[in-house]
Amino acid sequence: MKTILNRITLALLITSLAGIAAFAASGKKEKVNFPTSIKVNGTVVSKGDYELKFDEATKEISIVKDGKVIAKAATSSTKRDRKAKSMEVRTSGSGDETQLTSVAFPGSDENLVLSGSQAKQ
Repeated sequence: MKTILNRITLALLITSLAGIAAFAASGKKEKVNFPTSIKVNGTVVSKGDYELKFDEATKEISIVKDGKVIAKAATSSTKRDRKAKSMEVRTSGSGDETQLTSVAFPGSDENLVLSGSQAKQ
């Protein structure tokens, strides 16, 4: 009897921990390479490799390098005609005035448009 109770307790503990892990991962993240410097919400992000994170609760995109947030921007979403096959990053402007306008994560049917940007669809 004691063994059955121990197994039930262990199963409940594992289920609880799995639920907490799923709740904590309430966003998307993807590695991205910017071949040139770009502006994100007024902040210049130098060319290079970054992690792009989307927080579904706050609807914010964060550009992260080595665990440090480099830039953040609020987003709105627009429906896509079809799901993105890979990470899609769109910019506008050129040279020093290149700005990140929207992103689409792989498998997503939405474009995340950065606030204040004029993303072309």
